[in-house]
Amino acid sequence: MLKKVVKITLILALIALVAIQFCRPEKNSEGYKSVALFETETKPTPKVVAILKENCYDCHSNQTVYPWYSEIAPFSFFLEDHIKDGKKHFNVSDWKNYSVKKKEHKLEEFLEMVEDDEMPLQSYTLIHGNLSEEDKKLLLQWAGVARLQYKHLLEVSSK
Repeated sequence: MLKKVVKITLILALIALVAIQFCRPEKNSEGYKSVALFETETKPTPKVVAILKENCYDCHSNQTVYPWYSEIAPFSFFLEDHIKDGKKHFNVSDWKNYSVKKKEHKLEEFLEMVEDDEMPLQSYTLIHGNLSEEDKKLLLQWAGVARLQYKHLLEVSSK
């Protein structure tokens, strides 16, 4: 009797796994043009742009480069959830909609997350690797300078 229950459970699980493959989350693929204003305003070097593309934009912009396993459910849903959550907290494609104060604050959070090794997420670095110390240093220098520009704008506008 127990064998029969296990067999039926496994068959139903297999059917569910096959059926879920036909449910596809919407792709996050607006293109890199959506980050143009962010890059224009914050002035990253070409090296920093490369680091951002490799480590940040997949979850924090409207452009994701999907890995091969993103075509397989339930991984596709896991990635979709990570992307939505990442964009909710910080989306460089929405930079034009942020106030100067919010831009400064988002860069402050960026600095904290990178300094504390909270970004990129561990689930991302398991597959894609960690930021090198050199890359981390370049990101922190760039974001620090960009943040100071927004802080200055805030100070000037409050006078």
